Amino acid sequence: MKNSEIKALSSEELNERLNTERANMQNLRFAHAISPLENPMKIREAKRNIARLNTEKRSRELANS
Repeated sequence: MKNSEIKALSSEELNERLNTERANMQNLRFAHAISPLENPMKIREAKRNIARLNTEKRSRELANS
């Protein structure tokens, strides 16, 4: 997910996407603990997506206050 795509999301969509990404990362971690993932880089990608979403959410909070 690119930063331009994240900036285009509304606040509600941003929160929804953040919850989805967190659930996705949790599922990936569980799957990796049981047996190695085919592509373990997906965990890193999920972490980075969550960080991007949190950064955009925080920047919007600061802009509104």
